[in-house]
Amino acid sequence: MMDGDDNGCYGQQVITPGLPLIFVVAVAMVDLDGRVLMAQRPEGKSMAGLWEFPGGKLEDGEAPESALVRELKEELGVDITESCLAPLTFASHSYEKFQLFMPLYACRVWKGEPHGAEGQNLKWVYPTDMPKLPMPEADIPLISLLRDLI
Repeated sequence: MMDGDDNGCYGQQVITPGLPLIFVVAVAMVDLDGRVLMAQRPEGKSMAGLWEFPGGKLEDGEAPESALVRELKEELGVDITESCLAPLTFASHSYEKFQLFMPLYACRVWKGEPHGAEGQNLKWVYPTDMPKLPMPEADIPLISLLRDLI
């Protein structure tokens, strides 16, 4: 058996024990042209200016799918149903002050036109163009998966 250092399966990510674990959920909303909706973090928030997948923190006792339905209504003004969310993958990343765990879902069906209801900029981006965007470190490994699946 080979370990991660021998076969390159493990990235440079180092998990830091003792950091608080933060659960967030995100979605790759995919339009008919195969573009994915990205949201820019507004000024005044941590990581302001970076482009990310829409979503947010789970409330106590909330299921990830329910959190996405709520967050997309609040942040983008769109209605989705839990049955339209397909689990894709997840990100686990150690930031300086917390460990992030983020499931990523795909969604191709929603009602309404997405708009930045909380003042954030939005743009539709082909997965092949995502590496050109400044993004949070946890989101970057998800790009190759999206590029392969969409």
